[in-house]
Amino acid sequence: MMGRLDYWTIGEQLPQTLQHFNTKHLNTFPLPSMKIICIGRNYVEHAQELKNEVPTEPVFFMKPDTALLPKQRAFYIPVFSDDIHHEVELVLKICKEGKHIAEEFADRYYDQVTVGIDFTARDIQQKQKEKGLPWEPAKAFDHSAPVGEFISKTELKDLNKINFRLDLNGLMVQQATNELMIFSFAKIISYVSKFITLKKGDLIFTGTPKGVSRVKPGDHLEAFLEGKKLLDVQVR
Repeated sequence: MMGRLDYWTIGEQLPQTLQHFNTKHLNTFPLPSMKIICIGRNYVEHAQELKNEVPTEPVFFMKPDTALLPKQRAFYIPVFSDDIHHEVELVLKICKEGKHIAEEFADRYYDQVTVGIDFTARDIQQKQKEKGLPWEPAKAFDHSAPVGEFISKTELKDLNKINFRLDLNGLMVQQATNELMIFSFAKIISYVSKFITLKKGDLIFTGTPKGVSRVKPGDHLEAFLEGKKLLDVQVR
């Protein structure tokens, strides 16, 4: 039976032609997909409404690309949760690779902005928090990250005061501007890039304001940026 050492050294024992075959075909493996980075507790009043401490540095977690909701598809409430909440957020699209990005240069690393919804299984998140466990079961499930139509940041008058909101069944339930953020776009990009290399196509959900609440089948969610509807989601 092959031991651990044999596994790692097997390439040295193979015929040269087979070694060449393996090496030649390494590049045929699919490259990693884009990643979704999410900032938690980035608005004071949202942290307070969930009775969380206000952070002194950014809190972030990850979602896989399978969290994206395909365009024109409804969001189906997963069977494992009875308490799915909406969390509307500004979303940045990274336009070039960067690591250890200084705050003063952070604006060069994103070129588009939109709104997105971070669907959260609040019941599961609470259990995870009580046990000191990661949030991913409550945050990273399939289709938990609908994203709206992106617009160029050059179309926005003031990148430090972007108005956005979420309507639930025609009534506004969340509204804010990013000037209310605890951590700015630049701070978020700089901080996250200390730990994770940002690559073109990555998305950053920048945090949700107060007003989160439970969604149920039949609900209709519409997200707006500067008064323009960029995201429309039916809940099933």
